Amino acid sequence: MLTSIVVLIVKACTRFALPTVLVALILALAAGFYTARNFAINTDINTLISPDLDWRKRDNQFGEAFDRERTILAVVEAPTPELTSTAAAALARKLVGDTRHFESVQQLGSGEFFEKNGLLFLSVEEVGRLTSQFSSAAPLIEIMAGDPSIRGLTGALETGLAGVKRGQFKLDSTERPFNLIAQTVENVLNKGAATFSWRELVSDKPLTDSDRRAFIEFKPILDFNALEPGKAATDAIRQAASELNLAGGYDARVRLTGPVPIANEEFSTVQDGAIVNGIGTVLVVLVILWMALHSSKIIFAVFLNLFIGLSITTAVGLMMVGSLNLLSIAFAVLFVGLGVDFGIQFSVRYRSERFKNDDLALALEKAAERSAVPLSLAAMATAAGFLCFLPTDYKGISELGKIAGVGMLAAFLTSITVLPALLKLLNPPGESEPVGYAFLAPVDEFLEKHRVGIIAGTLLVAVAGLPLLYFMKFDFNPINLRNSQVESIATFLDLRKDPNTGANAVNVMTNSEADAKKIEARLEKVPEVLRVMSLDSFVPGGQPAKLKLIAQGAKVLEPALNPESIDAPPSDQENVEALKGSAESLRKAAGDAKGPGAVASRRLADALSKLAESDEATRVKAQAVFVTPLKVVLDQLKNSLQAAPVSLKALPANLVAAWKTKDGLMRVEALPRGDPNDNDTLRKFAGAVLEAEPNAIGGPVSILKSGDTVVKAFIHAGIWALVVISVLLWLALRRVTDVLLTLVPLLVAGAVTLEICVLIGLPLNFANIVALPLLLGVGVAFKIYYVTAWRSGRTNLLQTSLTRAIFFSALTTATAFGSLWLSSHPGTASMGKLLALSLVTTLAAVLLFQPALMGKPRDIGE
Repeated sequence: MLTSIVVLIVKACTRFALPTVLVALILALAAGFYTARNFAINTDINTLISPDLDWRKRDNQFGEAFDRERTILAVVEAPTPELTSTAAAALARKLVGDTRHFESVQQLGSGEFFEKNGLLFLSVEEVGRLTSQFSSAAPLIEIMAGDPSIRGLTGALETGLAGVKRGQFKLDSTERPFNLIAQTVENVLNKGAATFSWRELVSDKPLTDSDRRAFIEFKPILDFNALEPGKAATDAIRQAASELNLAGGYDARVRLTGPVPIANEEFSTVQDGAIVNGIGTVLVVLVILWMALHSSKIIFAVFLNLFIGLSITTAVGLMMVGSLNLLSIAFAVLFVGLGVDFGIQFSVRYRSERFKNDDLALALEKAAERSAVPLSLAAMATAAGFLCFLPTDYKGISELGKIAGVGMLAAFLTSITVLPALLKLLNPPGESEPVGYAFLAPVDEFLEKHRVGIIAGTLLVAVAGLPLLYFMKFDFNPINLRNSQVESIATFLDLRKDPNTGANAVNVMTNSEADAKKIEARLEKVPEVLRVMSLDSFVPGGQPAKLKLIAQGAKVLEPALNPESIDAPPSDQENVEALKGSAESLRKAAGDAKGPGAVASRRLADALSKLAESDEATRVKAQAVFVTPLKVVLDQLKNSLQAAPVSLKALPANLVAAWKTKDGLMRVEALPRGDPNDNDTLRKFAGAVLEAEPNAIGGPVSILKSGDTVVKAFIHAGIWALVVISVLLWLALRRVTDVLLTLVPLLVAGAVTLEICVLIGLPLNFANIVALPLLLGVGVAFKIYYVTAWRSGRTNLLQTSLTRAIFFSALTTATAFGSLWLSSHPGTASMGKLLALSLVTTLAAVLLFQPALMGKPRDIGE
């Protein structure tokens, strides 16, 4: 019945060849127009999982409540904290009024509130230790505040040396600050540029990357009609940084990360090289088609048929899903790789029949008759492999399955309608020789003679490798599917190394302040948790004692920070004399001593002497290196002495909004202990937090839940694909043994594929795992061709035109998958790599294991 239907369709389309082709072209053009008008791609990986899952609902609720998915994070970095804060403040001031690109601009962890109340977030002991140093620091600060010049700086140095002479502190305690100052002066003299940090000078610990980093959060106005909705906003930030000359003026760089830049660059990564790869794929496919078909007319027919099907599939796909995602966009490559198989199978069968009978119409009819069952079964099996993803919660692959499944049916339908019509119109010349591989006769003979050994050996290798599957890894972290070379991802990975940035934070939401405190208390007891924060964390404890200490320190330090008069700027000669005088004082203080302080003093004396002997421009440059950050630090110190009592009501509105919504929804945040880049660490952290707070969401929890969802989706899809394909095969073949002859080589190929993955260190991930159910569909398609030929009583299958068709079909599929492998997008590349690997094992199972397993054909009448 199936054969009769296909033959009738082919006869009708060849009889009305011109109308058939014209209708197909009109449909393809209309589909292309629709695609051009409605093409959209969603690069947000958070949308790849169904929003109907409980944890996804909480994730979405969190994202909407605290507006986390519509942000740009500008990371400003400079050699010193002073340069960083100055550059960040300048960038924020310039863009805060840009209402065309931004809804809001906010400096994180800085601003008036933190500048005034920063000391309150230290412990009482730390505040006491800091303010107790104000008395000894006041004279130095007064000199530098009243005379911000080389003369003033050397004056402060002389005051410090006087303290050494009086025995207030030892010369060796000056080793570190003297060496820092000397190194800076030496850099100015030798390199013509240098940076200096007063904060580093007074710190007893080296500065970290986080000390030299500032954050600005932007809420951009997005253009959803653009393929990169946030590009205008990110361009505005980069343009502002360029106009402010942050690189030249502050030696600062600005890097952008966050959901919006990541989405923009994700699209660019997917797009990068796509045109070159696409053209290369088309050219290679054309070469393969020439090798398979040896006729420019047949190749033209197959190619035109392929692109008619692709155009229609793309339009139908967009109608079904609205916008493509990072996985479903691969349907085009899969369509080319798999859809061309039907065209090749039909065309090679046509060539074989044309050799037997030079009548064009009869050859097309016979080709339809001989290929109807295997082609139909192959199309249905491949479509089933894709469509079995539909019931799963993995929306990204579900949409890919929906589009590609429809695409396989479209490719089949055009191969029995448009392709025969095109061949009828083009009327390629007849064949002069058989279409097959006679040189493979020895291989056929070998497979027949040694079939038991081949079967046993293949099964033994597959079974022996099964223990390897215990070591099969699933990379559940989607960040590893992104290109680590692009700015947004590279920046995120840098931030993730610092546990204090919150890059791997987990959140728990509640509407009750009492519950928030209980949640915070429970999470603090979890060993895998490094730190817990909530809105209450911004109300420091022990405020009365701290404020008293700050007030006492202010009485001492404020007169020094606000001198009654500022000295007139010194002349260059006065600066030279000051430098020479300080150099002499340093040498006297060092004397003949050999200690580290004396060595540092002599080094600094030499540097100051050389600066005095240099030109005025060099001294002006050196003065700016020290004085510019000094003014920043003095201003920050002034502000820190203005601390006032902090309560929840006194917190800035933008800070409160980040932790509590207007309708009272609050969040409690937990950060992981241990290596934040280690998947096992994140998995344990997520599991421990979920055990304490089952409603926790975000960060590693969402990643862990996503991984569970994906694995579950593929297990279900794999089972459904196996069941559906088995039923299809039974309905067509009506013999359990024949069904097993089709499926067993496929299962062997699947097991060997996974075993090779372990051996070569290729983990499964959110993207490449799609290869496994596809292996069922593609593998069954190849094997059906052999099983149906074997059932019809044909022998020596490797020598037939069927093997030619399968081989070149596999080559075109491999070419398409290889283009995925070459993608600069790691997720797409890993998909192509596993697809290509599964194709190789499947082809080996078809050409070598399948004939041996089937043996000689039985009598059809049995």
